[in-house]
Amino acid sequence: MTDALNLSHWIDGERVDVARPTDGLNPSDTREVVARHPDGDVAEVDAAVAAAKAAFPSWSEASPEVRSDILDRAGTLLMERREALGTLLSREEGKTLAEGIGETVRAGRVLKYFAGEALRVHGQNLASVRPGVEIQTYRQAVGVFGLITPWNFPIAIPAWKAAPALAFGNTVVIKPAGPTPATAEALVAILHEAGLPKGVLNLVIGRGRVGQALVDHRDVDGLSFTGSQGVGAGVAAGAAARQARVQLEMGGKNPLIVLDDADLDRAVQIALDGSFFATGQRCTASSRLIVQEGIHDRFVAALSERLAALKVGPALDPSTQVGPAVSEAQMETSYRYIDIATSEGGRVAQGGERLKLETPGWYVQPTLLVDTAADMRINNEEVFGPVASTVRVKTYEEALEIANGVEFGLSAGIVTSSLKHARDFQRRAKAGMTMVNLPTAGVDYHVPFGGTKKSSYGAREQGFAAVDFFTQIKTSYTAG
Repeated sequence: MTDALNLSHWIDGERVDVARPTDGLNPSDTREVVARHPDGDVAEVDAAVAAAKAAFPSWSEASPEVRSDILDRAGTLLMERREALGTLLSREEGKTLAEGIGETVRAGRVLKYFAGEALRVHGQNLASVRPGVEIQTYRQAVGVFGLITPWNFPIAIPAWKAAPALAFGNTVVIKPAGPTPATAEALVAILHEAGLPKGVLNLVIGRGRVGQALVDHRDVDGLSFTGSQGVGAGVAAGAAARQARVQLEMGGKNPLIVLDDADLDRAVQIALDGSFFATGQRCTASSRLIVQEGIHDRFVAALSERLAALKVGPALDPSTQVGPAVSEAQMETSYRYIDIATSEGGRVAQGGERLKLETPGWYVQPTLLVDTAADMRINNEEVFGPVASTVRVKTYEEALEIANGVEFGLSAGIVTSSLKHARDFQRRAKAGMTMVNLPTAGVDYHVPFGGTKKSSYGAREQGFAAVDFFTQIKTSYTAG
């Protein structure tokens, strides 16, 4: 076993040595403590926000080249240390080692992308309706941002929130998710190693009261949150009450339509990837498989066979294909929804049984449910585990109606050889992102990310769209 890490808050460029009352366990082997966590409170949030506020003037007025160089250097360090950081991520969150390393590389790519964007902030010159008057628009930094990040992508999401905030001259306080603060602290440490000035980036580890203190703090100018709908609604209400900027990502119940004309092997691989890898703990996972009746039974049989062959096991075992759930609560949620689905008339085609492996951990057997109806809870509520359900349909129109018939709208996919249906789906699917002959999970880091309906609120994350949330436009008039 590896020695447990002693985590700290980062406030004003320094690690804060405090009590660490919480043990973070390895979900692959719950006998192992990965890290000991501090439990922050309002006082730590106040200190972190004060440091960020004090650092804002000099950071926002610094040359964009300074910000670009630091982000680029940090991105390089992340990728050079991908093995060590990926291993930490997998031990803490439960992703397979390949997934942990891949996520670490993605975080490095995100930092490098926004290193470039720091140099590309631009405005416009516009003609005035009044002779002799010139108009220019500028983008300027906003101020202090509070970032409340989830556990399922513990280095990528803090990176894709913090990188644009920093690139455009803002200062930051991060509140990482309770199960995975070690990976977030490692990211913050690397950004400081890369040259980030004191106070520009701060980290407070703790429970919900830390996030609430950020939401309520009068000196936090903007909030970016990824998590559940219930908590997100509270973040939005708190931000609106004091007129702070707010950006929310709140999950999905993503459909994958499989039409009769789909290539069966391709459809099965797409469903397997999108529904079950990363232990199904992705907001873009395809948890609803809407399958046309001509291919339905063959699809279910083939997918069940592939599921039965998946190796579930410890994250660092090179033969493991599906790691454990992040926590006991998350494991129990998956099994509870399997029970709910069967009680409402669904049937388990594959999986569904509790696993007992050599090491004690929070393992969930990948499960496929069939004979479900669109109005069942399993097809309307986010499970966030390796559990997917099929809905049998007769026509494309019926499939599209069911796909659009939930309150979520993050990602939606279709598998078909029909260009007509593919193009129609891209236009009419009520989702922020659409995938044709691709898994619903798996998006690029340099393009906008976000959904419709109750999946997202506010400006898009990532890519060229991030500038809209993390800067404000100033319009300047000049008379000759």
